[in-house]
Amino acid sequence: MEPTKKLSNDDLRKLDKTVVWHAFSQMSEYDGLIIDSASGCWLTDIDGNRYLDGTSALWCNLFGHQVPEIDSAIRNQLSHVAHVTNLGMSHPATIQLAERLADLAPGELKHVFFSGDGASAVEVAMKLAFQFWRQCDPPAPQRTKFIALGDAYHGDTIGTVSVSGVSRFQSLFSPLLFEVVRGPCPDSFRLPVGMDPTQACQWYLSEYRKLLEQHADETVAVIVEPMIQGAAGFVTQPRGFLRGLAELCREFGLLWIADEIAVGMGRTGRFFAIEHEGIHNDPSLVPDFICLGKGLTGGYLAMSATLCSTRIWNVFLGSHAELKTFFHGHTYGGNPLAAAAGNAVMDLFQSQYSMEKLLPKIEYFQRCLEPLKGLAIVGDVRQLGMMAAVDFVKDRATKEPFGWNERISARICKRLLEKGIWLRPLGNVIPILPPLSISGDDLELLTRSLFESVLEVQEELIRS
Repeated sequence: MEPTKKLSNDDLRKLDKTVVWHAFSQMSEYDGLIIDSASGCWLTDIDGNRYLDGTSALWCNLFGHQVPEIDSAIRNQLSHVAHVTNLGMSHPATIQLAERLADLAPGELKHVFFSGDGASAVEVAMKLAFQFWRQCDPPAPQRTKFIALGDAYHGDTIGTVSVSGVSRFQSLFSPLLFEVVRGPCPDSFRLPVGMDPTQACQWYLSEYRKLLEQHADETVAVIVEPMIQGAAGFVTQPRGFLRGLAELCREFGLLWIADEIAVGMGRTGRFFAIEHEGIHNDPSLVPDFICLGKGLTGGYLAMSATLCSTRIWNVFLGSHAELKTFFHGHTYGGNPLAAAAGNAVMDLFQSQYSMEKLLPKIEYFQRCLEPLKGLAIVGDVRQLGMMAAVDFVKDRATKEPFGWNERISARICKRLLEKGIWLRPLGNVIPILPPLSISGDDLELLTRSLFESVLEVQEELIRS
């Protein structure tokens, strides 16, 4: 094996297209950026071009790049130990992070299982829920199904793909997947015909009540992305839906899993997205599991966490001979470097980025997005905290979407790249998730550039 050598930019570009297999990318057409460095909210590629990072490195760089406090925490941890196994060992940084998450979590979510990525955290919750029903008193082994939302996305493992509902990501793998009971996608933009948001919320809940009446006795858990379904196109749920679904779960005696991989860690203006519906203040409605990831380490290192209730924890306690152990784990679960980064993130939330301090920025973000609503091909601009998305349509009256192959949002993102702005399309939607640290000037630049790029593509469509 040759020692690491300096590669030319042309070599890097060639190898990046032929050796590196990029996620969710058609490699025969691939032509992505190669980033050499980053600082704050800005990326610099190998040619020296700078780009404003409007996606927070795919929704995870909470406070941007080269954050001094996180950098320092990782360097300090490196001077002690980089990794210890989580099997029969632990580390002070890992223990401290678990305690801090448990202290922040509502209700009895006092136990933390660490994994390496969001899909793994959800898979842990699903397996724990499944095993719970086989070990509780009395056991309920007939519970083998999960109830999930239409167009849900929970990850790319076989288990999480099964409970996901984005057809283009899962249809090919259908022979490998297990059966799931799926309800409608609770969409506050494309409402059922003739309904306002309040009526739609009640209709969605009535549909889930029907499913529970039919399947509750065979259900392991209900799994939901709270408030916003990310990969579905940043679909926002009607207000009241999440709380109503939690109430249904309790009425029918079901476990429920809150997948907060994308919406947790302060991204929506609350530390946990379930707080928007007051669920954290009602112990009877608090989920049995909350899954966290992405922003947990500020986007620095791979780490996720599954928080579970004491009710779940207790069912796994017993002698070794009883085989109640959760036989599941990952090599890097609870890694000290990642935990050190996570603790630095928690410190930053306590000091510079409390939810109260973020409110003025969230309000300014909303004002910056307002001009987009007047553009003809913009059907909806939706925002919750520092998460926003623009939904493009052929017809604003009917909300008819553009065809998948028209790639309108991709064309807009290409224009943005020419202006030094990095956003990544999601079907007919462009998500906007800047780091929480973004300045007012950069936020204005981001949204103004987006407005200009949409207008340019819109005029192209009119001329054609």
